[in-house]
Formats: sequence, structure tokens, C-alpha cells
Amino acid sequence: MLTDSVCAYCGVGCDIAAEVENNTILKVSARPDGEVSEGKLCVKGKYGFDFASSANRLGKVKIKKSFLDKHSLFLPSKIRTMLASYRVDNQGYIHPSLEEAYLLIAWKIQQVRMQYGNFAFASIGGARGNCESSYVFQKFTREVLRSPHIDNCARVCHAPTLKGMRSIIGEGAATNPFRDIHKAEFMIVIGSNTTEGHPIVANKIISAVKKGAGLALFDVRTIPLAKSAKYNAIIPFETNLMVLNMMAHTIISEELYDSTFVQKRARGFDAYKREIMNDPYADPEFFQKVKGYTYLTEMIKQISREYAAKRSLILWGLGITEHLDGSYAAAAICNLAVLTGNIGKEGAGLMPLRGQNNVQGTCDMGCLPYYNPDYEKPLVEGKKTPDIINAIGEGEIKVLFNMGEDIAHIHPNQTKIHRALEKLEMLVVNELFDNEITGFADVVFGVKSGYEKTGIYINAERRMHLSQPLIENDLPDDWEVIQGIAKALGEDMGYRSSRDIWDEVQVAAPKRFSGASYDKLTQKRVSGLQWPVFEEETPILHIDSFRTKDGLAALRYKPWFLRGMVRELLHEKRKHFYLTTGRVIAHYNNAAQTKESPKLLKRHSEDVVLISKEDASYVEGKERVVLKSRYGKSEPLKYKLTDQVRQGTLFVSFHHAKSKINFLFGDEADELTKTARFKSVKVCIE
Repeated sequence: MLTDSVCAYCGVGCDIAAEVENNTILKVSARPDGEVSEGKLCVKGKYGFDFASSANRLGKVKIKKSFLDKHSLFLPSKIRTMLASYRVDNQGYIHPSLEEAYLLIAWKIQQVRMQYGNFAFASIGGARGNCESSYVFQKFTREVLRSPHIDNCARVCHAPTLKGMRSIIGEGAATNPFRDIHKAEFMIVIGSNTTEGHPIVANKIISAVKKGAGLALFDVRTIPLAKSAKYNAIIPFETNLMVLNMMAHTIISEELYDSTFVQKRARGFDAYKREIMNDPYADPEFFQKVKGYTYLTEMIKQISREYAAKRSLILWGLGITEHLDGSYAAAAICNLAVLTGNIGKEGAGLMPLRGQNNVQGTCDMGCLPYYNPDYEKPLVEGKKTPDIINAIGEGEIKVLFNMGEDIAHIHPNQTKIHRALEKLEMLVVNELFDNEITGFADVVFGVKSGYEKTGIYINAERRMHLSQPLIENDLPDDWEVIQGIAKALGEDMGYRSSRDIWDEVQVAAPKRFSGASYDKLTQKRVSGLQWPVFEEETPILHIDSFRTKDGLAALRYKPWFLRGMVRELLHEKRKHFYLTTGRVIAHYNNAAQTKESPKLLKRHSEDVVLISKEDASYVEGKERVVLKSRYGKSEPLKYKLTDQVRQGTLFVSFHHAKSKINFLFGDEADELTKTARFKSVKVCIE
């Protein structure tokens, strides 16, 4: 017997079917009629299920004995007596009941609240949990802790996509279903190594190419999709916005834009045209001055012509968002779709490729400092994650709740983050396994994984799937832990099941979910439903109007500014390497789950630096290399000489915390959302 659910990995959100025996998952596959998977899974989905039964899974709860010792003089006698009866293990933890842990946390919250006020609390969530837990987490933070400081892992991935898209078309989500890839005549993939990061989407792209669709790539290195691409545009670091503006410049100067669509569906065209035509960095001819990249002048023009003339899709990933101008680049992508009318129709639109399985849903639920559920503005805007870290370091925030987000590994400027975490008066963490963040935590709750609970996940195409348990255990779901702490504080949130929570979400976020009941999603277990859902789902957005106040797209121009690699190429100076980071197919972010799957771990047991063969002299005689930036340095790393990167550039994955890759990055970030500039940092090889 097969049990249908949803994959617990990336934002593609594949439907899965599992064979289970004696409460153990034996095999995972996909049904041939699966709307997303189309019967295929990547190696993570197919083989990465055994983390659920790993012997390294966290138990119900553990509390640092040192935390209790620090507070022993102040603890109420009842709590002190209860916890004193537990033996301390070899790692310095006690393991009380859930209720006892809730009481301890509630006591500490009350102490901090009386001394420092409500804004001394902050919460940071991941996107591995379901929508129900994300909704309860933000509600707990805002209504129980009465703090506005709630954020989630979109701060290191697609917050710029949300910001940029909303500024132009009023909605920060994919416009079309993945199946429209098969209907596109032309596709542009920019800043996404899709084969590694979103393999099932890559399968669809390759299939479309085989049927005659054109494909153009923009990246700083050669990626596997290049084998299928008509245009493989290797661009200098930090030039996404410039290249996108050059496409718009070509489309306008050659009058390739859809004047009827623009006149009917957009505003601001005249000012946009005037600004772009007067910007020297928007003219593709500029690349004639950039050594090694002169070919881009003509290639950008050719890509622009095909994009404008055909039914076209643009897909992008963190190679767009994790830059100084990530939000502006996302907006520039939207400008192109509006200019050419490639939006609001089948096979033409915008597809941001989300990283984790519920990034879209976690944002939809309001786990953002500037949005409540349904993207409504809160009464008080809270701090973004980098500001939370700064506030912890400065003593303003005293207590942090962390739900499935390893900020002690995945976020930038790890030297500063580690120092800040040590200053907290209390850190509470919900996790599946011990990792970097649990080492700093005072209280750690082991919780259910995605394969052990009921809940809704929303993938990168806005598709909701209702998961169901494949196996059972007695661990709590994230929302049950949060509700337990609230109850210990005297606030009964009143949820008996995840269905109760979702019923409330439908009322709290009616513009997207009012018709998306559990019953309806149960009936659509394999195919899912794309929000907004009222009587029916909405596969394609913006067919008749955009989701702005007046229904019109707002064309806005942001010029690129000269910097970094391009400036150095113009002056023929080179004193360092440019490093970019990314995923490999076998792993998933901090590898918390995938490293517990032997079949996946053996494929990629450590991070490896890719170095151009032209730079072989820099590593001659070395078995390993240490990368150093102005912020920190990595551990000694294996390297591989390759043709996939150009001279002067490096690539490395970031999955293994022991590599210390994120110690190389500082606080430089997208200026609107503070999403870190992970895709470009200057390093030297020690």
C-alpha cells in the first residue's frame, strides 16, 4: 500500500508515494500522474527519507544544566524541585517532561518581560515546518510575547523576490504553474543552477527544449543546463541588474515591446523609457569595453529579441536575490515581462525558484517583520534577522526562539552571530537533529519531521499540498511546542489539531486561502491546489489585472552602478578571486537531514572549491586550500580544477558547517531587504 504525501526538501514540492512497513519507510517514489513530479523524483526525494528513522534524532526535550545553575537562586522552588530530580547526561543536559520545560521557559519569559519589556523577545523560523506551525509561531510572537520581531529564512533567500515583484505587479509569487514550462516557446534561467537546486524543474526545462523551446542562461559560471541551452551567457559578478536593464534597453530601442499591452496594463512607461535610454550602463554596447565579455553585447541583443517575440518564461534563483541589488533585479525581471506582455497567459510568466519546501507558505503565514498573514501590514514593524542579531549583540534582545533555522551555520558573518548567541539570556530551539544552533541553545525540543505529521506546504508555484504522516512517533509538532509555552504563560491558544489552525488561517488570510479547506485539499492530495483558492484554484495570476491597487503594473527603473569585477576589468586590475556559493544535488541547505542519509552523504561528504584550470598556479603543490576574506576564513578545503569557472572566480558549496564557508561573508546585503550578498565576495587563497 502506498501513502501519498509531499517531499520534505526543496521548493519544487513534489508529490511522493511511500511504501511503509513496521513504521519504517522502505521506499519513496512518485505517481506517474503527479502534477509536480510527473512521476520523477531527484536523489533527495527518492533516497533521502531515512533521516526520519536515524538514531541521531533528537528526543522530546533537553535543557542545559548550566542554564539551570545560572538561575538556581531565582528559580521558583516548585520548578527547581521538579528539575533537580533529573540526572545530568554526559553532554551536560537534563531531559524533563515537555510540561516542565514549558514551565521553565514561561518563568524566564516573565522575568525578562518584567525587567526589559516585550520587545526583548524575537523569533526566527525556518521553512521546513508546515504552514500551521508558521502561523502559530508568528501569532505567538505577536500576541503572546507581544513582540513584533518575527522573521524567517526568506531573509537569506527570496525576500528580494517578494519586495521586487510586489513593487511592479503587486504580488511576490510565481505567476504560472510548473506545467507551463512545457508550453513555453522560450525560457530564460538566470541565477539558478536548476539541475542541482531544483532538479525536477530542470527536467521539465530539458524536456521543453527537446520539443523545440529555446533556452538562454545567465550565470557567472557554466552550469549543467548549458548542454541544453541555445545561449550560455557567462556574465561578470554582480551584473544581473545591468544585464536585465540591457535587455529592456534592446526591447525598447528596437521597438520590440508590446505597445498595446503596455498602454492597457501598465503605468510609468514614458519615464521608464526616458531613464533607461539615457543610462550608459543599460546599453549592451557597454560590454565592448569589458575585457573577456565583449561577446555579451550581441548575445544579450539576440536573447532579448527572442524573449520579446515568443511566449516566454523567466526562472530565477538565489543568484538573483543574494546581491546588493537583489530586489531591484527581481523588479527588472518583472519589467521585462510587462514590456513584452509575457505575463498573465499560459507558457509566459515569472517563476522564482524557492529554496526550501515551505518558503512560500512561511511568508504567506506572516512570519515576516513587515507582514501579517495575507501580506497585511502589522501595527508595528519588527526587526529583520540581521537587525535581530545586532540587537542581541547590543543587549537589546534577550530571548530568541528559533524554529528549524540554523542561523549559526546558514546565515552570513558567522563570527558576529556566534558572539551574539553567546550573549542571550535564553535560546529556545525546535529541531530534528543537533546542529550548530542547538549547541548554543538552553532548551532544545526534538520535533516531528515532515514525514511524521499532518500539515500544508506551499511550493514555489503557489501550490498547496496537504501532507499526511508516513510514520508515527510521540514527538510534538512545532506548533504544539509553541502552544505549550503559551499555555504555561496563561494564554490558551485553543488548538486541538492542525485542522483547527488551518480553519483559522482561512479566516485570517481570506484573499488567498478562504476556499482552501482541509477537505478540498484531501481530495486533491496528489495534485494540490494553487492559491488564491475560492471556489476554484488559480493556476495563472494577472490574467486581467495585476494585484495592485489600480490593477496596473508600475514600471520602475533602477540603474546599475559601476563596481566590483567590472570596474576591475575596465582597469585591468586583479588582486584576488571572486567567490560564489551554491547547492549540490545531494544536499539540502545545512544538510541536517541529508547527512543522516548514507546514500546522499557518500555523494558529497565535504564541500569542494571549484577553481579554474587557468589558476592552477595558485594551488600548485597544495592538497587543500584555505579561503580568506576581510571577515574571516574557511577551514582547509578540497579543491578541483575545472573549466566550469572562469579565471579569477571560484565556486564552493556551503552544506557542511565544518567548512566555515559563511564565515567569509559580512553584512553586505540587498539594500531593501537585508538579504546577504552570498553570491559575491572577494577572497584570496592562503
